[in-house]
Amino acid sequence: MCGIVGYIGSQDAQEILLKGLEKLEYRGYDSAGIALAHDNGITISKEKGRIADLRKIVDAPGLATVGIGHTRWATHGAPSRLNAHPHQSSSGRFTIVHNGVIENEAELKRDYLSKVALQSDTDTEAIVQLVERFVNEGNSTEEAFRLTLQLLHGSYALALLDAADTETIYVAKNKSPLLVGLGKDGNVIASDAAAMLHMTDRFLEIMDEEMVIVKKDKVTIQKRDGSEVKRAEFIVELNENELDKGTYPHYMLKEIDEQPLVVRKMMEAYLNEDGKLSIDDQIIQAMNETDRIYIIACGTSYHAGLVGKQLIEKLAHVPTEVHIASEFSYNMPLLSKKPFFIFISQSGETADSRAVLVKVKALEFPTLTITNVPHSTLSREADNTLLLHAGPEIAVASTKAYTAQVTVLSILANMIAKDKGIENLSYELAIAASTMEVLCNEKKKIEQLTQQFLTASRNAFFIGRSIDYYVALEGALKLKEISYIQAEGFPGGELKHGPIALIETGTPVIALTTQANVNASIRSNIKEVEARGANTCIISMEGLEEKGDKFVIPAVQELLTPLVSVIPLQLLAYYAALQRGCDIDKPRNLAKSVTVE
Repeated sequence: MCGIVGYIGSQDAQEILLKGLEKLEYRGYDSAGIALAHDNGITISKEKGRIADLRKIVDAPGLATVGIGHTRWATHGAPSRLNAHPHQSSSGRFTIVHNGVIENEAELKRDYLSKVALQSDTDTEAIVQLVERFVNEGNSTEEAFRLTLQLLHGSYALALLDAADTETIYVAKNKSPLLVGLGKDGNVIASDAAAMLHMTDRFLEIMDEEMVIVKKDKVTIQKRDGSEVKRAEFIVELNENELDKGTYPHYMLKEIDEQPLVVRKMMEAYLNEDGKLSIDDQIIQAMNETDRIYIIACGTSYHAGLVGKQLIEKLAHVPTEVHIASEFSYNMPLLSKKPFFIFISQSGETADSRAVLVKVKALEFPTLTITNVPHSTLSREADNTLLLHAGPEIAVASTKAYTAQVTVLSILANMIAKDKGIENLSYELAIAASTMEVLCNEKKKIEQLTQQFLTASRNAFFIGRSIDYYVALEGALKLKEISYIQAEGFPGGELKHGPIALIETGTPVIALTTQANVNASIRSNIKEVEARGANTCIISMEGLEEKGDKFVIPAVQELLTPLVSVIPLQLLAYYAALQRGCDIDKPRNLAKSVTVE
């Protein structure tokens, strides 16, 4: 979940690296550091905290045209300057940055490094010390790096500098994202292409267990055995201006406001020449041949998957299960005879989901990835991909990716439903997009509700029934992620089976009711918590509203209500965090792309 950048060329590496790290800060912000290669050695600057803290201490002598950088999300060792990357070998000759987790770290230290005085608590230091050991035994740096890679078990994206050869960056990856960019005045490396768009839009994919020799005018990709690999470059079609906040105070608020546009872009992307929704026939055929769909996801994507289950089963009548990737990977259930797997991931790099994909591919089951990032690992390795077309999502708490996921799942459900689905889903989606736009303009009202219900709260409940329950889960996740209020989502009918014991006088309960068939039932649940002193905020859909409801959503097609009902919940979370003075875009202990299991 850390971020890596590197540059080798003819320009000032320091500012290139710092700017790249700022673009990658969403991947981790416990600490950061850069290493710059000079004629007289390698200078390292690193600091606990944000890139802004690192900028204050960087003091490299003279112009450096080669360097690597890192922003960290801690796995091994507490966030500190000592544990921050880059790490060096004992002599100082070798310097490395690393994203991932080395699973056999303890064995490597015991078997190969027992006489080395390690300086940090990280697994990363073992890697750079191994390289030095193998060089001291008579191997070249390239050979030593390759020997080290052969010993590593786990996930890694690596960039290595050798003070004795400052014209090379040694790169490797396994299960962690890393790209090499091809520029006019040099070459770059990055965990995410967005970090280096100010240098180039031309990139090379690096596959697992590959090693890359990067020079300012040449890039050589090798397999683990040293044989060379030829690979065509690809162009990243992303405007660097899309990565800026513009006039918004936070990325999250900007991305909430972008949701209506995202739905419209999705419709445009999946409309054919006749103006009808269309998805690749190969995908539809495979899904029509299945006897059960398995949706694999984590976090917000898991909640979108739950909505997708409802859409697919209600429209297409195909049995669908939704599984948390980290659980499925180690506790696979009994599968149907003809399963079809859908992997949902904003980044396309989610390590837990990829672990499932690897197992499913080995069983030769058909797979589909729904992601926001073309050329990502999950996209590349699945049989098919449906892109979200949401543009870069920078805030750690996902908003527009969620609504994009729900949108593409609704389109997919409609396409496999044949004559069983909504006749004119594009029309219904257009209505939903317009409604989302109306809701995004209700910020003042939502801010007032936040002050009324959440400002002084230490906890909050979100309740709903049917598809509203899935949105309640997402609302609770958003609130806890960025405001640190203890929030939980429950099915309304489940309250009396335990959770209602937590209700006290003044406990905020946010209740959703957008489904006619369960409206009476959820309102009965609301009465139950009110009788125990809860402070209830009812968010209802037009046509179901009653006196006393705090917020009424304009009516949309019932199965598409998750696209609109989530927006007030996203804004509630935003204003709760704002009122508490929290770091909204970079909440504590979290990172955007979860690339470690």
